[in-house]
Amino acid sequence: MTVTAWVATIVFVATYVLIATEKVHRVKAALGGAAIMLLIHATAAGSAFFSQESGVDWNVVFLLLGMMIIVGVLRQTGVFEYLAIWAAKRARGRPFRLMVLLLVITALASALLDNVTTVLLIAPVTFLVCERLALPVAPFLIAEAMASNIGGTATLVGDPPNIIIASRAGLTFNDFLVHLTPLVIVLTAVFVGLCRLLFRKAFRYDPERAAEIMQLDERAAIQDKVMLVQSLSVLGVVIAAFVLHPVLHYEPSVVALLGAGLLVLVTKITTDDALREVEWPTLVFFAGLFVMVGALVETGVIAQVSRAAAEATAGRPGVTAMVLLWASAGLSAIVDNIPYVATMSPIVADLAHHVPGGDHNVLWWALALGADLGGNATAVGASANVVILGIAERNGVRISFWQFTKYGLVVTAVTVALCVPYLWLRYLL
Repeated sequence: MTVTAWVATIVFVATYVLIATEKVHRVKAALGGAAIMLLIHATAAGSAFFSQESGVDWNVVFLLLGMMIIVGVLRQTGVFEYLAIWAAKRARGRPFRLMVLLLVITALASALLDNVTTVLLIAPVTFLVCERLALPVAPFLIAEAMASNIGGTATLVGDPPNIIIASRAGLTFNDFLVHLTPLVIVLTAVFVGLCRLLFRKAFRYDPERAAEIMQLDERAAIQDKVMLVQSLSVLGVVIAAFVLHPVLHYEPSVVALLGAGLLVLVTKITTDDALREVEWPTLVFFAGLFVMVGALVETGVIAQVSRAAAEATAGRPGVTAMVLLWASAGLSAIVDNIPYVATMSPIVADLAHHVPGGDHNVLWWALALGADLGGNATAVGASANVVILGIAERNGVRISFWQFTKYGLVVTAVTVALCVPYLWLRYLL
């Protein structure tokens, strides 16, 4: 490698360590790393901002922007609070039934929306319901974070790593729906069964408290019925457009932005309020990360790593897919899966060309499954986990790193292991 390539690699690794250890805020680290890459000419401005292969992936950025606006408007209607109270009443105050309903709602919502947004919406309601039933809230929050990561694996928009993979591999919303959703349904069912064992001490039934929860009126949680109808209608159209991508030929980012614009136009929400709901630090973090990864592409580091990986697996699709699945799960347990997938996607794209025979998309599915499910292993493995811990702490409930991780390691080992026969039977045999 050239001197520039070595320096770019050192800068990237150093930035990655800062992100993983949280010594520096991840946005600062990503922007600093991107600035250094430009400073040492590892990439140029034209490549960093306008190259489809080695620059900022604007399709990802604008897809997230549009969905954040849509969900931000939906948040203000109170629909998620309605669903949580409805679930508690349908469970009749029974703790395990309540957890099952909350987990199913969380997994389903995470498949349609961003999993971080889902836990932000469901967590405050979980505090309310658990307080009413005198239940320990930590097991419910931990389980919801994991359910969001599992459910988000099912679709293109469910988890940010999937958006990156879809953009790099040219996969559609329907591809994720057909190839990953059936497996995720099975994984969700297995996960619910695991929760019955892992959190069995938390399921203490209090008849008096259960009677009180039955007195709550879920309809009172809906703050704006007109906006609710408008928001759900626009969200339905957006999801339909994602599904009809092969026919309509509109990129997901265009669909999301059109949906966001339409929702702001037809509702009474102001543009300032709509934009206030956008997680700008997340979008900036993505941009900085793409510039750094693009620099590794420009300097030839990515191509060299992918060739070495192809040689190590002897070009065998099965071995390559299994190594990718378990390595992704292991690494995503240590660092956030977003920078990991952003780094690995160009490597997998190159690997797909070196691996002869078989369905080359199996490498992408292995990457998605390993990264998304591996995020459950530790408290810092996925953004949803970090968000849950932050919400808990702000509400006076401390969930330690190891309290989360002791459950996460079990869930990750079981769910990733179930992916092995699925990948072999469907793509490799």
